[in-house]
Amino acid sequence: MPADVLPGWRRNAAIFLAGQTVSLLGSMLVMYAVMWHLTIETRSGSVLMLSLVFGMLPQAFMSIFGGVWADRHHRKFLIMGSDTTIAVATLILAGLMASGIDDLWIIYLALAVRSVFAGIQMPAVTAMIPQIVPTSQLLRINGAFQTIQSAMTLLAPALAAVIYASMDIVAVFFIDAATALIGVALLALVPVARLVRTDEGKVSYFGDLRAGLKYVSTHSHVRWILVLFSLVMVMVGAPSYLTPLMVTRTFGDEVWKLTANELFWGFGMLAGGAAMAVFGPKITHRMRLMVGSVVLIGLAVVGLGVSTNMWVFFTFGLVIGVLFSALSAPAMTILQERVEAEMQGRVFGIVGIVMSVAMPLSMVVFGPLADQFSVESLLVLAGLLLFLVVAGILAIPGARRSLVEVDLPMAEQEETDGVATPDPVAPDEEASQSS
Repeated sequence: MPADVLPGWRRNAAIFLAGQTVSLLGSMLVMYAVMWHLTIETRSGSVLMLSLVFGMLPQAFMSIFGGVWADRHHRKFLIMGSDTTIAVATLILAGLMASGIDDLWIIYLALAVRSVFAGIQMPAVTAMIPQIVPTSQLLRINGAFQTIQSAMTLLAPALAAVIYASMDIVAVFFIDAATALIGVALLALVPVARLVRTDEGKVSYFGDLRAGLKYVSTHSHVRWILVLFSLVMVMVGAPSYLTPLMVTRTFGDEVWKLTANELFWGFGMLAGGAAMAVFGPKITHRMRLMVGSVVLIGLAVVGLGVSTNMWVFFTFGLVIGVLFSALSAPAMTILQERVEAEMQGRVFGIVGIVMSVAMPLSMVVFGPLADQFSVESLLVLAGLLLFLVVAGILAIPGARRSLVEVDLPMAEQEETDGVATPDPVAPDEEASQSS
């Protein structure tokens, strides 16, 4: 069966996205509710810092292991098992807090458990999409997924505020557990073939781990895409966290201004994801789109720093949101298309590490500097650094050649590389999908 023909893929993709939407909403409700609860109850920056550590670092650590498991086991069952475990951990936390036990270490432990299984789940989610979506529609589905994630960043804070204010944090936990189980039930309706590897049973677990790291380091297309993505995550991490501080210092500390700042960024990402979902299949030069987006993001970050008008400042935030979606959706699509199916879990595990570590690392660097220098100067510095580093990468002949080859048809790329590209779908899996 041709790679682009998957019977019932629209139904399966719709059910999959619906399940991920429900599950993601619950997770984001918990994220905001816990942040507000700890802020109100402790008023401690150290407590918030520890909640960030317990909520993000385990996911970064587990992503690479989760990537190996996604290549060794059934991805659908990994996702369902992770969501179920997260729901159970959340229910236990809700029960303890409902009974009056609300020590901080219990909350930290629950956040860590959720983070660990998110690190197992996310590589499997991204690697499973090409198994249920035709290659020609990957960018459209990734754009739709980006749109959903952006929409949740707009809806979740408001909904979390209503629930937390009218009930309490325990109610948020129960809702999250319910959404996770709904997501599991919907995913159970999606038929997904277990990936059959040609080397199954011949490679040890740590051999798989080494193979994944070696794959990323030796495949120039993958390596340079990850470099571009990580650079943007680091340099955009600072603006996204520091813009509220600049709004407060420069334009005033009214709540509506801070809210408007978040909305402009959120709507930008929403619009960018929607554009990828609608026009994605028509885009033929996706690497050019990615590189152009990175360059324009650098210029827009500089624009944030030199803005003296609040609405111009907000508009630059919206533009960055659009451009980030124009970068991330094609990046995920290219990796899904170009990385062999049996390696995708490990590659997306490494992507998960980049996403989990880059933005907190950005704040570790830029956060303390914001107490010594103006936010405007740091934004200009971040934008210029991003622009200069990307220009430096494009000046490297090998990097430029690798990035250009990504937009070539697979047959031409094989001739250029001089190496045949393995069939991204194992014969046994293709047969099972055909049946």
